[in-house]
Amino acid sequence: MRTWIVALSILACGGLAGYGLAPKPAGLATASSAPAAAGEKTGVRAEGQVVAYPGAEVTLASEQAGTLVRLDCTEKRRVRRGETIAVLRREESRAAVAEAAAREKEAETEASLAEVELRRARDLAGQGFYSRQAVDRAEQSLASARARRDSARATVHRLEAALDKAVIVAPITGTVIGRLANEGETVTAGQGLCALADLGQLRLEIEVDEFDAGRIEPGAGVRVSAEGYPGKEWAGKVEDIPDAVVSRRLRPQDPSRPVDVRVLLVKVALQEATPLKLGQRVEVRIGRL
Repeated sequence: MRTWIVALSILACGGLAGYGLAPKPAGLATASSAPAAAGEKTGVRAEGQVVAYPGAEVTLASEQAGTLVRLDCTEKRRVRRGETIAVLRREESRAAVAEAAAREKEAETEASLAEVELRRARDLAGQGFYSRQAVDRAEQSLASARARRDSARATVHRLEAALDKAVIVAPITGTVIGRLANEGETVTAGQGLCALADLGQLRLEIEVDEFDAGRIEPGAGVRVSAEGYPGKEWAGKVEDIPDAVVSRRLRPQDPSRPVDVRVLLVKVALQEATPLKLGQRVEVRIGRL
């Protein structure tokens, strides 16, 4: 009888163990049973590229059509803010300004003569030699002469402004990163001529999957790597997290990763000098992995 009781006990324990109901020995736990610390965020991996800070990369363009007679835009050339970069042909514009200035002077003379005639008409009208209608005509003539003078003056200012626009200057201090036109070429209004960038103001724009948005925070540490620099990493930190997601702009280098996803364009500030180039693709690890 005792033998049957022992056997049944052994079978019961074995059956429970077979169904996973047997108690585990103290001190043993699986990896999945160890929860992360409260509030702890795991890091994420993402891809991005090197970009310039807002206002640190510009494309110089002509505001008017014309022929380029000068373009000081050699790649890697260092330029200073206010330095002349391009000049359009200005002979016709100068002639137009001179013609308009002559018309302004003529209109000014006519206005002065009309003022004299009005004073004379008023004096004679006071002496009874001129009628009121004659004075009114003199006043009208003066008003018309002044209007022609003001119009000619405005034309001079407009043509002088157009003449000034024929000289294109650098809006920032930076380095030439692209030549978009050539001397002797006829350009249209708005056409790009030269690309400039302040290479001392670079940061990273990282595409973080929207599902990882809750795992990053401002100030988080970042490790940056790039192809062509094996074994090298640089430090950075999350500088800005946008309030909206957008479509992915970069095609992932890993073909297994989806392309039709929404991402956060997270900005990362570099915390040390790097050899990275503007527009170069990078891979980053954000936070603790």
